[in-house]
Amino acid sequence: IRRPPRSTPKPSSAASDVYKRQLLKEIGKKGQKKLLSSSVMIVGCGALGNVVANSLTRAGVGKIKIVDRDYVEIDNLHRQILFDEKDAEERKPKAIAAAEKLRNINSEIEIVPVIADVNSSNVEKILHDVDLVIDGTDNMETRFLINDACIKHGIPWIYGAVVATEGMTMNILPEKTACLRCLIQKMPAPGVLPTCDTVGVLNTAVNIIASLQATEAIKLLIGEKIRRNAIHVDVWNGTWFPIRVERDKECITCRKHVFEFLKKEQADVTILCGKNAVQINPQKTTKISFKKLNKRLKNVGDVSYNEYMLRFK
Repeated sequence: IRRPPRSTPKPSSAASDVYKRQLLKEIGKKGQKKLLSSSVMIVGCGALGNVVANSLTRAGVGKIKIVDRDYVEIDNLHRQILFDEKDAEERKPKAIAAAEKLRNINSEIEIVPVIADVNSSNVEKILHDVDLVIDGTDNMETRFLINDACIKHGIPWIYGAVVATEGMTMNILPEKTACLRCLIQKMPAPGVLPTCDTVGVLNTAVNIIASLQATEAIKLLIGEKIRRNAIHVDVWNGTWFPIRVERDKECITCRKHVFEFLKKEQADVTILCGKNAVQINPQKTTKISFKKLNKRLKNVGDVSYNEYMLRFK
């Protein structure tokens, strides 16, 4: 996990001009103070993560931790609102690119980018100091892992997913509401679920689901009642369906407290969806000098590197 130097937030105040249009009767100065003293972790800084991070930064959540292993690519730009062509050209890590933009939006709060692949070996360490976790991922295995970790440690989290023109979100409060395993008992087989790589995604669908996630996050952080139903939205057809999800009395996670995804060892190789690539996951932690590696490789091929990544052909 690489954690770049943290920003130094300016002294904050609920009365700041930044938030004066947000002091609604639903929030008020008291609620704004709660937001400024809250911490949130966003897992995944793709389409959903971009919109959620942008909204919560502008709303004045005091600390936002953004966790993502990926880098910006040109085909991200139609839906990932914090990035631009320069970020893609520089192959900048998404967590870093997002943090740079967000710090320029609100210097009163703390933005903590974490370049990491969230897995069973690090998820508990990464989320231990936050009040809320928000799902911005693109795969079910990571969501099941987040569900395990949040239920185990009593941290609320907000599930969200978008594909094509449809999306869904659900609030999960440990021991109070249904969890993800109450909704989806078993991990779907590879290739069963459609993805943005196979069917695409409409950017307006992303904005709506992420905005719902951010709204529920604000409500939860200030102590207001949150929505108990999951919601499915199809923005193209204009449909909006609440889905009642009851706690499963036999749920392996929230009832029996068996956290099988936390016990699961990380695979040696991970296929990266939509990238025509694989990720090698070393069993031992090592240090790599890109400068030295660049010197060794430049005589046998094309090589370039920055602080976070080396590319070789």
